[in-house]
Amino acid sequence: MENKKAIKLIDKILVDLDKTGINTDALIEDLKELRTYALEEQIPLVVKVLRFTYEHIEENNSFLIPIPDDEPIEEDSEVSNNEGAKDPVESLKYLVSLTKSLKNRTNISDLKEYRDALMEY
Repeated sequence: MENKKAIKLIDKILVDLDKTGINTDALIEDLKELRTYALEEQIPLVVKVLRFTYEHIEENNSFLIPIPDDEPIEEDSEVSNNEGAKDPVESLKYLVSLTKSLKNRTNISDLKEYRDALMEY
């Protein structure tokens, strides 16, 4: 994202996750605010991922989506999907940090994987 306020908010979210973990009330408000910046910058992928993320956290009181693997995983492979879910804070921190640099193709790809995983959950 280009907006300086959005970058500051991303940094705040990452610091808060380190300090308090997934504190649902504050975290959801910050994600909603970050989503408004993504709307202003017209980045539909980020808008959608952030909405899915805070809705997921509201429903589950946690973030149960694992960090996307570097290699594609086979559909039968349940084990690899669950291993990344062991640390919801790390996965959420990774997702939020992806929104910082959207010129990176890998970040866009991982955001799409998060979007798909959140839709399937």
